This record gives sequence, structure tokens and C-alpha cells, in this order.
Amino acid sequence: MSQSAKYEVLYIIRPDLGEDSKKELVEQFDKVLSIGGAEVTESKDWAKRRFAYEIKGYKEGIYHLVNLTTDNSEAIDEFERLARINDNILRHMIVRLED
Repeated sequence: MSQSAKYEVLYIIRPDLGEDSKKELVEQFDKVLSIGGAEVTESKDWAKRRFAYEIKGYKEGIYHLVNLTTDNSEAIDEFERLARINDNILRHMIVRLED
């Protein structure tokens, strides 16, 4: 069995998304990670920030941070695939943390 790795996922949510829709989006993406075999250790809104330049017509966005542990990359791959096609996520970044 492969060793578990820790990841940090940061994604930026459209600032004009309603609170209920934002909560639903976060739950959906946390679930994608969990179903894929990842253990989500933390999922929290970080901050609403202005961008240095416009992204998809927006000047600011809501940063959401997820910390997780997984021993297979399928959860990460599925998250990445869905984040790319979801219009409510402006940008995302996945970083594998050093042990």
C-alpha cells in the first residue's frame, strides 16, 4: 500500500455566488474528495480578496482552503477535473505538502 500524502487545495469562488450556493459548492467538492478516498482534515473560507488582475471578468473572489490526506491520487484528479469545468470556481491550485 502506498504512503498517505498531505495536500493543500486552494480554490477561488465567484464573489457573486449566494451564501447557500457557495455552501453547496464547498460541500460538493469536499464530498468529491471524500468519495475518492481522501480524508478532508480542514475545509474553510480563507478570505475575500481583490485580484491583481481580472479573472473571468471578476475583480475579487472568495478563497477557500482545503487540507486533506490521501494515499491515492484519484480524489485529487477528480477534484481537478470538476474544478476545471465548474463556472463557479475561477481558479484552483493543488499543492502536495512535504512530510
